[in-house]
Amino acid sequence: MNKTSNISVVILAAGASKRMGTPKQLLKWGDSTLLSNAIETALKLQIKEVIVVLGANYNLIKKTIHHYPVTILNNKDWHNGLGKSLAFGVTHLMHSKQIVNGCLITLADQPFIKNNFLNTLIEEFNKNKYSILATSYKNKTSGVPVVFDKKYFNELVKLNSDKGAKEIINKYLSEVKNITPQLRNIDIDTLQDYEEHISKK
Repeated sequence: MNKTSNISVVILAAGASKRMGTPKQLLKWGDSTLLSNAIETALKLQIKEVIVVLGANYNLIKKTIHHYPVTILNNKDWHNGLGKSLAFGVTHLMHSKQIVNGCLITLADQPFIKNNFLNTLIEEFNKNKYSILATSYKNKTSGVPVVFDKKYFNELVKLNSDKGAKEIINKYLSEVKNITPQLRNIDIDTLQDYEEHISKK
């Protein structure tokens, strides 16, 4: 990989964690939290910028991550779903002074995703054979983490639902390469998920 890839990372962490019953971004994970773990993983990558999109519990969560060298955004329309947070992060990218070729979208609640897998996505993207590099799931669907070429930014900023970017991935399937992580990609959505997997860390 180049010393610095011309990509920025957008970490989506704006949800209210209704199924969890408490802000899952702040759940303990190792010596930090789920969100801090996602940030620390992203900061190990050779990229342009790390952007964290917050929303629900913004002030509470922001004070736990303000010391990291990241850009923290407040998506006040977080209740519109994951797609709106993704659009909010990409809108920031389009209006910033950073010139990037693409963005890597990650989630705060996927703690088993490691920097070596994210590096693989970036390296494959840099080969310029595919303009979307997505994570392969066991049901043969494509999802996050995902790298989008900048040519999709104008469509990404229009997202406004909880489906995230699935509609764009499905629209351009011929331009998508799926990569399977070595470890199972788990979303921590409920307290049961958390209790089940915290012991497997």
